[in-house]
Amino acid sequence: MSLHALIVDDNVSNVEALQALLHREDIACTTLISPIDLPELLETLEPVDIVFLDLEFPNDNGFDILEHLQADPRMADVPFVAYTVHISEQNEARQAGFHSFLGKPLDVHKFPEQLRRILSGERVWEI
Repeated sequence: MSLHALIVDDNVSNVEALQALLHREDIACTTLISPIDLPELLETLEPVDIVFLDLEFPNDNGFDILEHLQADPRMADVPFVAYTVHISEQNEARQAGFHSFLGKPLDVHKFPEQLRRILSGERVWEI
């Protein structure tokens, strides 16, 4: 069984970097660059095992997107990972219901272990 991640981030460079890290761990990815396309994506999205969600978007924010995704019954047991340069928003992310928090840029050496911990159910809050 292969794992599947959803990446929601409007910065293409960040998406490509995270995709590369996930592919090294044999995890397939679906990406969403524009949150406006979220309803359409959810209609066809295959089950996901983890969601990486940036917190800042033009005309939107990750907290609203989190709320929308959490309302989808298919996402009930999926860990949502806030990954952002806004490390000062850790407490807000925790209160909003994020499972874990990873500061950008992601550490390529720490990421595989952080990912394993998150996928095993451990909450990881690292900047």
